[in-house]
Order: sequence, then C-alpha cells, then structure tokens
Amino acid sequence: MNYQKIIDQQRSFFNSNATKDISFRIQELKRLKNALKKNEALLYEAIYKDFKKSEFETYVTELSIIYHEIDLALVKVKKWAKKKKVSTSIVNLPGKSYIIPEPYGSVLVIGAWNYPYQLSICPAIAAIAAGCTVVLKPSEIPSNTAEIMAKLINQNFDPKIFKVIEGSVKETTELLSIKFDKIFFTGSVGVGKIVYQAAAKHLTPVCLELGGKSPAIITKDVNVDMTAKRLVWAKFLNAGQTCIAPDYVLVSSSIHDKLLAAIKKHIEKSDYKVENQNYTQIINTKNLDRLNDMIDPQKVFIGGKGNEQDRVIPPTVLTDVEFSDKVMQEEIFGPILPVLTFDTIDEAIEKVKRFSKPLSCYVFTKNNSIKKKVLNEISFGGGAVNDAVMYFTEQNLPFGGVGDSGIGNYHGKYGFETFSHYKSVLQKPFWVELDLKYAPYSGKKLKWLKRLIG
Repeated sequence: MNYQKIIDQQRSFFNSNATKDISFRIQELKRLKNALKKNEALLYEAIYKDFKKSEFETYVTELSIIYHEIDLALVKVKKWAKKKKVSTSIVNLPGKSYIIPEPYGSVLVIGAWNYPYQLSICPAIAAIAAGCTVVLKPSEIPSNTAEIMAKLINQNFDPKIFKVIEGSVKETTELLSIKFDKIFFTGSVGVGKIVYQAAAKHLTPVCLELGGKSPAIITKDVNVDMTAKRLVWAKFLNAGQTCIAPDYVLVSSSIHDKLLAAIKKHIEKSDYKVENQNYTQIINTKNLDRLNDMIDPQKVFIGGKGNEQDRVIPPTVLTDVEFSDKVMQEEIFGPILPVLTFDTIDEAIEKVKRFSKPLSCYVFTKNNSIKKKVLNEISFGGGAVNDAVMYFTEQNLPFGGVGDSGIGNYHGKYGFETFSHYKSVLQKPFWVELDLKYAPYSGKKLKWLKRLIG
C-alpha cells in the first residue's frame, strides 16, 4: 500500500478547508457512532475471539466510553471551536486580542492492544472533532479487533478523511517515516521512545500515553472492606491488562493482615476463574510467560501461575514482596498484585519515588493531611482518593501521563485541545497609532513608555 499517497490525499483534503466547517465534523462523528452502533455484535464477537473479553466488559470499558466521547463532542464542539477573546494591554489599545483554535492537519493515531476499541477510536474522535483528518493504526496483537475496525471505518469513511491501516512493526515503521502534523501514540515506554524519535525527524508534535508502576497507598484509618472491594475490581478488570490499574499496594503494616483477608474475600466473591465468561484472557502466550515469570510461588497469598492452554492467570496476590523482586522491576500489566507495607507516610512516599513518575496514583485514607501530602509530594499523571481507575471515566478531567508515563493528555475538551493549535491574533484599527515606539527615540518617550508599561 502506498501510505504516502494516502497522507497526500488527506493533506490535500484538509487544505481544502472542508474540515474547518463544524457541521462537517458533526456529520463525521455521527457517521462513526452509527457505524459502531449498527455493528456492535461484530465488535463483541471480534474482541471475544482475541482474548475472551465479555460483552459486559467490552461495553462498560470500551464502547460506552466511545459513545460518551462522541456525544460530548457533538454537544460541545461548536463551543470548543469558537474564537476566544482575551484582554489587550494598554500599549495596543484600541486593538483587540483573540485566540482561534485551528486543527493541526493530518494526524496519525497508533492504538494499543489492551483496550483495542477505546484506545484507538477515542483519540480519533478528538481529532475529528478538532477538524483533523486521521490515519488510524490499531495494534496488530488483537488481530480480530484490528480487522473489524478496518472493515467498519474503511467501508463508511472516505479515506481522505479517516483511514485505518492494518499491519505490524513494518507498517508502523513505514508510517512513522512519513511527516504527519501530529502523532498520538498509546503503548509502552519503549515503543513510545521510538515514536518520539521518529516524530522528531519531522518536528512533529506528539501525544504519548504510556504507563508505569502505579501505586495504591492505604493508610490504617480506611474502611478496609470497601477499599479491598474497589482494589479488586480496579486491579483485575480486563485481567489486570489496564495501564491505570494499581500496579502494587503499599499498606500500613497495622492493617496488612486485615486488608489481605478482605482482598481474598472479594476475589472469591467475584468468581474470577478460568471458566468464568466475564474474566478476560491474557492477550497472548508471550505475555502469559512474562507474567508467570513474575510470580514467586513462595510469596503467593492467593492465586498462582496460569496455564498456556487457557491463557488465564487467576487473580494473584503476592506478600512479603521486596523492591528487588522481579515483580517490582517493571510494569506488571496483568492480574498480579504485590502487597508491600509501610510504617509512616514519609516512608511510603519515599518508596513510590524510587520509580519513575507513575501514570496513576491512588491514596486510600480518611486523614486529610495525609491526602494532601501524597497529592502534593508525588508527581503522577492522574489518580483518585479512596478509589482507583474510575477517574478515567470523568470527561472533565484530562487524562495523560507525566515524565516517563507520557506527554500530553486527552478526553473531552482536552482531546480537542490536543489536536488543535491555538492561534494568537492581535487586531488593530487604522485610525489611531501610538508614536512612542517609533524613531526618533528620546528621553521623554522613554519616560512615557516606562509609565505605560511599568
């Protein structure tokens, strides 16, 4: 396939200014929602084939979020795209100043495998709402979802507006060699660095949604049962294959045993087993082997290693974990929860800071001063107090990382902003002009300028 030709067609269409029309953007967003709604059964079937993700989880964690993003954009895009007036300094009066949001142009979105619909289509929604043309490269790992996205989008959209390109490393590498006006990538830190380096050759701006070891800090004053319930759901949703899942727990040593007992109770209550249709498989054998290698049988409190035939690892909790253990050397990205202890909140914060800045951080506490201390002293992309993962669902909150966990953010208005350049304009009339800035210069003019400017 001639990728350069596709990009040239998209750039030519963008340069026609057709996408600047808000009604055009609304039309395309409605087209996308209709295509997805009409083919939901095919979407469920494809993702189940890839890693047995249930219809319930697929709707809750993928399609509902996509529909919500489209609906919000349909309502708000006119407001987001409006020219915004700002104040003008005295030296430029009677002029006026304003900011015009304009789309970047032709953009590349590279999706991730763990939430293949949501993490591919939501950035594309933001790009279309902003007025960009889009090339979407979904992850090839869940091949059936990549195929159905390509089929639905390529059948319903003009390729000069929105095009899905399937493939693996070779195709992605070729796409990255082409100049885009913006690149949006979701995936690992390692691949994120490759994307960033490729973009730098063209001075292309990027948004990188990466990951890291996201902690859950739990103090002694919490409601232990509710904390455990929320942790179990957040950690083992999608079999732990969630970039914002709690990667490890730091719990006050005084409630360590109580928390473990409560976690075990809620795992058993959730009935996460091989035969449970609502418990997702590990995406492939490679990742299954990687995860099994992290599980030290001597430290298993509940769960254990998975088998290759079913490609399922039961919810696994590890105790007596040290920072030197294999499970603490990289982001887990699976249903394994290491539990570590601390005696003081300063100790917990110090332990978190041993790692790069995490994508998410969760603190469970009733103590307001501890909450403020954690939020103030730990740098992270986003998070929650007394909950986990759910902050992702709030469209009024920007989602994105910091440092090694990412660059830029999206969701709702923030997605629109990610794919928009904010153009600054000063407008002045002809009928008046301040002569102080013009030569010949004098001490008198300098005095007046100092009075005006300060």
